[in-house]
Amino acid sequence: MFHRKPLEQRIAERQALRGPLKEGAHFEHGPAKFIFIFIMAFVIVGHLAGLLLLMALGLH
Repeated sequence: MFHRKPLEQRIAERQALRGPLKEGAHFEHGPAKFIFIFIMAFVIVGHLAGLLLLMALGLH
């Protein structure tokens, strides 16, 4: 009925039309890096806020 090329072949043809990736133009780990930095900053700020709260209450 309908004839479609296999998915692997369609992906390969699409990549061939685009050409090779340019060095330094693509950031594959950009979102992961953003999430990591956000979580690290959140943990650090949370620890500092907790420390300040304990110091204010005189428990530290």
